[in-house]
Amino acid sequence: MKNIIPIVLVSTLLFSACKSSKMSTGNTPVLFDKQGHRGARGLMPENTIPAMYKAIDLGVTTLEMDIVFTADNIAILSHEPFFNEVITTYPQTAFLNEKEPKLFNIYKMDFASTQNFDVGMKTHPDFPRQQKLKVTKPSLAALIDSVEAYTAVKGLPKVFYNIETKTNPETDKIFHPAPAAFTDMLMKVIKAKNIEDRVIIQSFDMRTLQYLHKKYPSVKTALLTEAENKSSFRKQLNDLGFNPTIYSPEHTLVTANLIAECHEKNIRIIPWTVNDKKRIASLKKMGVDGIITDYPNLF
Repeated sequence: MKNIIPIVLVSTLLFSACKSSKMSTGNTPVLFDKQGHRGARGLMPENTIPAMYKAIDLGVTTLEMDIVFTADNIAILSHEPFFNEVITTYPQTAFLNEKEPKLFNIYKMDFASTQNFDVGMKTHPDFPRQQKLKVTKPSLAALIDSVEAYTAVKGLPKVFYNIETKTNPETDKIFHPAPAAFTDMLMKVIKAKNIEDRVIIQSFDMRTLQYLHKKYPSVKTALLTEAENKSSFRKQLNDLGFNPTIYSPEHTLVTANLIAECHEKNIRIIPWTVNDKKRIASLKKMGVDGIITDYPNLF
């Protein structure tokens, strides 16, 4: 059915779309940030192009993803710096077993080799609704090109990219480059794709955020924290050395006081990973600035 939309309504919609692509860091943000965790992990194979398409179709404003590097310095989407046996098939008919994955260290493989590993045909036990697809881990460059083309063809607002740097002091130069090299190579892709103003770099590892803040101060940052971290919010900021754009705690850590503290410092608070519709509604009512979920359909 072909819809005929009055010109005034079209103008209103275009204005709204432009406005919604902005990310405010004030106490009253213009945007509630709906983030699809690893794309739409609950519905599609995680950190893949189909997962990102699904999240876009469900109306997310930001695509959340994880980045590691290959031996030939290609940024590739992956939560672990190796092929996790829970989601990996290699070759097409053989599953990896739990003793094998760390043998397949992505940082020691060239990008072409990583494309032999399927990450979409093995059923994830935690996500039974996940659609099975033959799919591989894409490069960040290919993902950005695909997403930008997808939103353009569909006439949808441009999305933000929330990119996690998968670094750890204990595994520098074993599973990933050191923080400075990692950040510089990541920013090279981001700059080449001209999406700096729509990128958030997030991490549990403060080192990449500190380096980013010093060398690329205009890029948005998000400090991740988990329930096991017993440091106070103030101490975490003190250790970081600056106020990030976003504070992203595990959602059980969110309190009214924490939200107030973030907003007093002009920091947005966007908790993870919330997979319950009632909990999403509760957190939104409390005043969080966004939600990260495996199920964007819950929005």
